[in-house]
Order: sequence, then structure tokens, then C-alpha cells
Amino acid sequence: MFQPPYCPELNPIERLWEHLKADLKWAAFKTLDQLQSRVDQLLAQLTPQVIASLTGYPFILNALSVIDTI
Repeated sequence: MFQPPYCPELNPIERLWEHLKADLKWAAFKTLDQLQSRVDQLLAQLTPQVIASLTGYPFILNALSVIDTI
């Protein structure tokens, strides 16, 4: 599937990062360890359903469904 060289809106991980950064953007951390701990907490809260809802673009799902038929 063709994808332009730089096209973050087509990259599913960008939507996941956007979701995570929404909880971090106004937070102030005194140390990197505190930031790491908060990121770990946010990642632990992600369920497969949340990840699928953020990253499951219909065109990606359609393209992947064709792979099974090849």
C-alpha cells in the first residue's frame, strides 16, 4: 500500500501518542523518573479495545483483511 514519505495522519502510532500526550501536556515533572512512571501508568491502562479504536483506521483494516485471501 502506497504511503507518502512523511504523513503522520496515516501512521496509527501517531494517534496513540496523541491520546497519551493529552494526559501529559499540562503536567510538570521534576524528574525524568516521574515522567517515566506516569507514562508507564498510562500505558498500563490501555486496553486492546482502546488501542484498536485509536489505531484501527478502516483503510488499514481493509488492506490487512485482503492479506488473508492472498
